[in-house]
Amino acid sequence: MSFRISVSGAAAEAVRTHVPTLVKDLVASGITGFDAALWGPDAEAEAAKRLGWTESVAVSRPLVEEINALRDELHAAGVRHIALAGMGGSSLAPEVITNTARVDLTVLDSTEPGQVLSALGDRLSETALVVSSKSGSTTETDSQRRAFEQAFRAAGIDPLTRIIVVTDPGSPLDKNARETGYRVFNADPNVGGRYSALTAFGLVPSGLSGVDIGELLDEAETISLSLAIDDESNPGLILGAAIAGTSPLRDKLGIITDGTHIVGFGDWAEQLIAESTGKLGKGILPVVLEKDAPELKDELADLQLVRLVDDAGDDVFVEGADEIRVSGTLGAQFLVWEYATAVAGRLLGINPFDQPDVESAKIATRALLDARPAPEPAAFVTGGIEVRGTPDVIGASSDLVSAIEVLLEEVADDGYIAIQAYVDRLALPQLTELRAILAERSGRPVTFGWGPRFLHSTGQFHKGGPAVGVFLQITQNPVEDLEIPGIPFTFGELIQAQAIGDASVLADHGRPVLRLNLTNAAADTAALFDAIR
Repeated sequence: MSFRISVSGAAAEAVRTHVPTLVKDLVASGITGFDAALWGPDAEAEAAKRLGWTESVAVSRPLVEEINALRDELHAAGVRHIALAGMGGSSLAPEVITNTARVDLTVLDSTEPGQVLSALGDRLSETALVVSSKSGSTTETDSQRRAFEQAFRAAGIDPLTRIIVVTDPGSPLDKNARETGYRVFNADPNVGGRYSALTAFGLVPSGLSGVDIGELLDEAETISLSLAIDDESNPGLILGAAIAGTSPLRDKLGIITDGTHIVGFGDWAEQLIAESTGKLGKGILPVVLEKDAPELKDELADLQLVRLVDDAGDDVFVEGADEIRVSGTLGAQFLVWEYATAVAGRLLGINPFDQPDVESAKIATRALLDARPAPEPAAFVTGGIEVRGTPDVIGASSDLVSAIEVLLEEVADDGYIAIQAYVDRLALPQLTELRAILAERSGRPVTFGWGPRFLHSTGQFHKGGPAVGVFLQITQNPVEDLEIPGIPFTFGELIQAQAIGDASVLADHGRPVLRLNLTNAAADTAALFDAIR
């Protein structure tokens, strides 16, 4: 079987309760048949132009030969390395596809100058860059493209031979790229970015890197019919009911990798679910967990567990652990989770295809870059760590340790902590360990997001979902800054504006925020860990 699912405990009860109604209401065939009315009148206009992902397998088939031909052409020209400039859905799907296939792809989904410089310095002479942006106006992607164009020219390489663009037809990037002479792949405009894994956004960088993308589509096709049928065995209906139909609602979804061959699937599922469901004060918060995560021993009442395993078995309803277990091929997993997220939206009573609060952080960032206000003075400095935050956190703090304690005191019984690391993740990968430390200390679910990547995914949930989050933001002074060609600000200034802008939007929504800036990241990290422990 290309996909298996089993449920127990609260998830099993949710499936028994909701799936028969979903079948009776013809939800599965409605999704496949582009029934935009499934999510209510307020969502109908958006849903009408966002259901193309149900046809991604068929629509994407002609791309396979074209992508493979371009890969051969690039190989003949000496290109052996693919880099990807993209954010959110444009980068997370190719990342899990290539990691699972054990194929090399450099994913540049950051504006941190150290990370950009690392990408520019990685085999540039044999590199081609895929620039992916659905809207064609993503600031991060545009800045990354400009940096690569300049680097290629400086190395005596014509960018026209090394840059491939993936975007929606008619977007600003599409028009500019065609006028300039770049190779362009257009994606289906009726597919939202986070549902685009099986479109050109997922396939072009993956295929050029060496993945057998025809096989990936084959994997998805094996489950397509089962997902379209109004039947109680439909895995999309089962998974959607299991994650959004518990009573009372378990609105934190712990995603655990436990034996599956798929690498990094939790990060992709996180952005799909959080950005799709976190709105109108509702939503499901995905929490990517380690197998020994503190949250697992605490038996939290609002945490639903889903375990990605090698084989979930033949029976849907099982006894034992109170959890969801799923297994299957990567292509099938993509499609099942997309259907399940659409089903979850219906059960929650929200539109799973818009992202109204993502734009707020972009507006705040743009305003800061235009106005260039003087930096807000730190409330205090501990070692080399500058401490700032909302008054409810900073007002009761005297040093870094007390500020962290106050932040933890702000966590409600049904709340969560979000760590937002606007740093060079290649240089500071150890920051991910803070997640488990804070989960142990707080007894609550803790998420970890690399900034600015998460702004295009969980950032929607932070502002639009239930108002129970508290936020630890970590930034750094760049070791070396980098100009953005043709733009009046640097990468270092851009990422700082993105961090400060998002913090201001969170504060406007009444969310507690603690902002820590590492003035010397290499030296300050140990002090940060000591304070958080």
